[in-house]
Amino acid sequence: MQIPWEEELAQLRAPSPQLARAVVMVRPVDFAFNEETGADNVFQHRLGLAPQEVTRRALAEFDAMVERLRSHNLDVLVMNKRHDEHVTPDAVFPNNWFSTGHDGSVYVYPMHTPNRRRERRVEQLSRLLLDNGFRIDQLSWAGHPLEEELILEGTGVMIFDHPRRRVYAARSHRCHPTALYRYARLRGLDDVVLFDTADSHGVPIYHTNVMMSVGERVAVICGESLHRDDERASVLAKLAEHHEVIDISFGQVEQHFCGNILQLAAHDGTPLMVMSEQAWNGFTPEQQRTLERHGQPVVNPIPTIEAVGGGSCRCMLAEVFLPRQ
Repeated sequence: MQIPWEEELAQLRAPSPQLARAVVMVRPVDFAFNEETGADNVFQHRLGLAPQEVTRRALAEFDAMVERLRSHNLDVLVMNKRHDEHVTPDAVFPNNWFSTGHDGSVYVYPMHTPNRRRERRVEQLSRLLLDNGFRIDQLSWAGHPLEEELILEGTGVMIFDHPRRRVYAARSHRCHPTALYRYARLRGLDDVVLFDTADSHGVPIYHTNVMMSVGERVAVICGESLHRDDERASVLAKLAEHHEVIDISFGQVEQHFCGNILQLAAHDGTPLMVMSEQAWNGFTPEQQRTLERHGQPVVNPIPTIEAVGGGSCRCMLAEVFLPRQ
């Protein structure tokens, strides 16, 4: 019996502009509850555990996820951190501070809190990419590195539809509209879809990628979080032009991280749907079947990282689109 996503595998074997075949992940050697980000990240929680135990569990979850991704033939580049460097409790979420492009570009972003700005180890990142055979033609800052107002936290706030040169973004403290439009002009994007959100308590959602994900032919979004009817209708219509849309609920976002998933591709082009165990269990059986039509689910148990860090699998994965040397 042929699995549905295998029917489209021939078309996906060619490199897809939407699906990265390599990612950077940062080992969480000093993972902990981040006091500085807790002000607007309602997904963070304190556990009744000693700090050392929290870090130990996060490291075990991280290492198991790396091995699972590699077992599915995804290229995973692990960025290690020395214990004597600045404490960076959220370093396990590197997608917020840099992104890469098919044109050989690397962009580094302005971050909302001081301790997250310390995560930006640009020289170490460059060496990791170059040593693994990727080409860097241009490295740029998307804004001033010490910026405190015009914040733009990478693919945490920007959800790209690469083939259509389109970016979706929810307005928040982590995504300033001026910074977003400046970046769009810099990259030559054709369409910026900026919208307002509110969670079930009426609070703006801090990162777009907890309520939305765009893959090759499938998209996940929490439609009810777009509280303006006109914006909701417009965003859903744009997504439906080229994607099968899975509309998830507040509960699926806030309790299961169902929006924080990422479609990637293995070495041979096999599509992969990467998510946490909590996210997979949060989808309905019908939604699970839809996801399976678009890729092989790669399900990772990361309960400590999700609960304490307030982010899930997508946040842990910084896509590498760079060309090979």
